[in-house]
Amino acid sequence: MKKFRKVLDGLSSSSPGGVASPSCGSAAGTPTAHAPTPQDIHVQETLVSENFHICKTVRHGFPYQPTCLAFDPVQKILAIGSRTGGIRILGRPGVDCYSQHESGAAVLQLQFLINEGALVTACADDTLHLWNLRQRRPAILHSLKFNRERITFCHLPFQSKWLYVGTERGNTHIVNIESFVLSGYVIMWNKAIELATKAHPGPVVHLSDSPKDEGKLLIGFESGTVVQWDLRAKKVDFRIYYDEAIHSVSWHHEGKQFMCSHSDGSLTMWNLRNTARPIQITYPHGKILKDGRKESCKPILKVEYKTSRNSSEPYVIFSGGLSYDKSGGRRPTLTIMHGKAITVLEMDHPIVEFLVLCDTPYSNEVQDPYAVVVLLEKDFIVVDLTQSNFPIFENPYPMDIHESPVTCTAYFAECPPDIIPILYSIGAKQKKTGYSHKEWPVSGGTWTLGSQTYPEIIVTGHADGTVKFWDASAITLQMLYKLKTSKVFEKPKVGEGRAGELVEEDPYAVQMVSWCPHSRLFCVVGISAHVILYRFSKHDANTQIVSLEVRLQFDSEDVISPSEAENNPCFSDPSSHSPQPPGSPGSGTQDSLPCLKVKNRPVRMPPGYQAELVVQLQWVDGEPPQQITSLDINSAYGLLAFGNCNGLTVVDFLQKTILMCMGTLDLYGAADPYQRLTRSPRKNRQSTSDFCMRGLSHFYSDSKKRIRTSYQSLTELSDNQVSMDMERSKSPTSESRENSFSRSRSSSVSSIDRDTKESVTTLQFGESYGRKGDALPTACLWVGTSLGVVLLLPISIPTEEEERMEEPITMGPSGTVLMLKGSVLRFAFLDCGGALIQSPYEVWRDPNGPEDPDRPRRRKLVNFSPSSSQEACSDGHLAVVCSEKQAKVILMPTQAVLFTHNITESSFLLRADVVSVCNSVCLACFCANGHIMTLSLPSLRPLMDINYLPLTDLRIARTFVFTNGGQALYLSSPTEIQRLTYSQEMTDNLQDMLGELFTPIETPEAQNKGFLKGFFGGNAQTFDREELFGEAAAGKASRSLAQHIPGPMGLENMKTAAGGVVGDLARARIALDQRGERLGELEERTALMMNSAETFSTHAHQVMLKQKDKKWYQL
Repeated sequence: MKKFRKVLDGLSSSSPGGVASPSCGSAAGTPTAHAPTPQDIHVQETLVSENFHICKTVRHGFPYQPTCLAFDPVQKILAIGSRTGGIRILGRPGVDCYSQHESGAAVLQLQFLINEGALVTACADDTLHLWNLRQRRPAILHSLKFNRERITFCHLPFQSKWLYVGTERGNTHIVNIESFVLSGYVIMWNKAIELATKAHPGPVVHLSDSPKDEGKLLIGFESGTVVQWDLRAKKVDFRIYYDEAIHSVSWHHEGKQFMCSHSDGSLTMWNLRNTARPIQITYPHGKILKDGRKESCKPILKVEYKTSRNSSEPYVIFSGGLSYDKSGGRRPTLTIMHGKAITVLEMDHPIVEFLVLCDTPYSNEVQDPYAVVVLLEKDFIVVDLTQSNFPIFENPYPMDIHESPVTCTAYFAECPPDIIPILYSIGAKQKKTGYSHKEWPVSGGTWTLGSQTYPEIIVTGHADGTVKFWDASAITLQMLYKLKTSKVFEKPKVGEGRAGELVEEDPYAVQMVSWCPHSRLFCVVGISAHVILYRFSKHDANTQIVSLEVRLQFDSEDVISPSEAENNPCFSDPSSHSPQPPGSPGSGTQDSLPCLKVKNRPVRMPPGYQAELVVQLQWVDGEPPQQITSLDINSAYGLLAFGNCNGLTVVDFLQKTILMCMGTLDLYGAADPYQRLTRSPRKNRQSTSDFCMRGLSHFYSDSKKRIRTSYQSLTELSDNQVSMDMERSKSPTSESRENSFSRSRSSSVSSIDRDTKESVTTLQFGESYGRKGDALPTACLWVGTSLGVVLLLPISIPTEEEERMEEPITMGPSGTVLMLKGSVLRFAFLDCGGALIQSPYEVWRDPNGPEDPDRPRRRKLVNFSPSSSQEACSDGHLAVVCSEKQAKVILMPTQAVLFTHNITESSFLLRADVVSVCNSVCLACFCANGHIMTLSLPSLRPLMDINYLPLTDLRIARTFVFTNGGQALYLSSPTEIQRLTYSQEMTDNLQDMLGELFTPIETPEAQNKGFLKGFFGGNAQTFDREELFGEAAAGKASRSLAQHIPGPMGLENMKTAAGGVVGDLARARIALDQRGERLGELEERTALMMNSAETFSTHAHQVMLKQKDKKWYQL
């Protein structure tokens, strides 16, 4: 708690040596009678460093690059492994956990310890890990690193503590799950095959114990050899040889026969009574040709052979196997064979793996399959097997975030409480039908709504022009509403005018969004330089969409030549650079066209967000319009503003008119602070505003060349195009930007030596003081540019509603200029007490609601004036301005710079937001070097600086966003959203918000098969694996084969983590085990030393005998 009292006249208070430029006007001007002076500012700050802590909360979306799948039939939870070492564990809605292997190695296989609350993972770095799922954040208990062999397959029998591990060399090792050490029992490949066999059988691709006898282990080798190994007798029962490679094996539950899938698209059935040849060979999708040959088919990668009580016919379910002739034009398939009925389910993406879900965990019982979980490369579906048409279940998880690639994100916390139910009720009508009526089968775990929850909404924009609203309350994610912006436009036809040349793949891609939850106004900026304004209505409407076209482009003839620049270094005639109005001479009929064509007929719009206005930029001189780089909308003023590298446009969306269209240089008037060096106007015209084009082309992982082929990346420019004079006049941030990060913002290429254009990078409407002498606040538009310049545009708006709809609004540059290092990113306003001032807004009313003749509808405005939100001083407020390099707090209307903080020198900021945390406000920043920082307000005192993401890529840079309550999010992969908190309070409460993965459930008892079946050997034979695999019988495995890496706690401790006497005993047991391990290592070292000494003694004795009878001269 510290009081700040600063008296500054143009000097920085928190940055040594930081003197405000005279052009900033920070010391000029005299305060008015009612305006506060720096001496009047008394702000008691409450935030300290202890209020902040970075912690990942939850990850939403489809696991990126999935590799494997596992299911616990008792706990009913499901695990998905990925190529980047991630594990997603899913249960009922709300139970969604993400864990990551530190090594980042791909997860090859997953094995649940069924109903034990544990999971085994096998990774590509040949390491096995045991995870504890009995805590909300899973942790590794043990790891076992194989040193000499590569892991290819694992199998863990139900209720067994011995894990079978097959390797690339064809050997099978056995691991004790409790201690995570290797048994001395090994099944070597040369023991499993016949001695006469000369060829190696290949890697182990399958391991399973016989349902009839757990003492029999079935081993499948890639070459086509299958061996049943008698674990007790340590010998082979039978061997099967087949010409085609094996991909998978599946038992019949009685243990008398099994089925194999092969690389030629065939299925073979084998009976244990006669293993010389298969009893059945089928090619499910291969037909016999006229010449008698079979069609060549693709491999069947996996087969499941399941029996059912309700039918005498088994289910045979497999993936692949299509004939090569048919598969060329067909999608990946899952085939379900039940009796004579064959159903082929076509998938949208390649199948990674599938699992058949059964009620019983026992392999020797009738399986009764009820669903098939299918993991695709980019989707996750569950098929209902209990209905004849095999419908799919409605997925409760947000697995379709990437349905179209995400191009932008927005995060809104503490929304109005009524907005989520309204969006949900409208979005419910958009849902697909035809789903299974049964409950979602993955229903494990428990989750309860936390006590500290508030409405949160995430908005995602996508490459196909869709916008999705998500309910993000209580760390869950549910789809609320989907908006398709493409419906506003006519479908473009290839080769039709300029638009036809421009459109390649994603002409509607969403570039940025602006949403006011209170007024429910929504604005979308598209990649084709268009802005769409939407209003929300509960009723459908049939309306005409108003379309406005804007010509916002530099004229090449108006750029001054170098000779003129020598005599007149500043642009003295700003009007010569203003954009040409539509229809001006010199613009051809083809040029005055937008990129897309708005529907010019009345359009029926369903309830929800309905398009009201479309503003588009036009082609000029045969070139497409530059990308829109900034946007703001204010419902109370009825104004919409957007800018790009050419200038600024302000639209009155109530009167549907263009209020202002002005070049960036015109905004300065005669107060341009830069001496601009020019270049040839025709060179590289598009070089400075290609950020979205470059950004999207890098952003899509599988993209083709995108949209604007005429746009040239700045990185492609040669150094020869830049003169030495331009190099000397480089902006201070351009070099570090180019060297440190390939940016997606136009501000990254805003160096004035490369282009005379200056981008408008941020806009903010609000009540402020447009001029230093103003006594009262008025509507203003704050403009920030890529050169670090801040401009204020006061706006005069009629107060009466009738006048507002008829009288024109006046606005224009005030000549006020403030300066910062780097391009401007964010504006925010505080009152003199340090509280955040919200922008004024209009209370929502349904535009299509029924009219009341007695009560005419009037606009209801909510205005947060600076004078009404504080008591410390009668007028005035603080303006927080943050750029890529520094932040400043300015006192209005005197424009005195109170505080300055240089945030970074070696890097630059990608995102900055003023957010509320712990009943106060702070400035949250995300830097290109991966650092997340928070600064106090208004003093700009550093509170937190953590290196969170060392390797920041373009996708993260484009999608990272902060919000209130100490939360943030970014797109961690093309398919997943990662949420995090930087609040210590939320970190402390996170455990209560997460779901429980493990629920204590009684293991179902095995079915009693009756006296006769038991008498005739129908029951499975049991045996004691401890007797075979334990150290007493099998001895110790070679320590060089695998290395045990202990985790933070053992399995015994996992089961008794509640503490008390049992917990103490478990800890003592672990300590004893560790001591035993150390003693064992000591014993082994002693034995090695003894062997070494014995060897040395033998060699010395041999030397002595050799030299014994020699004379001295023979030595």
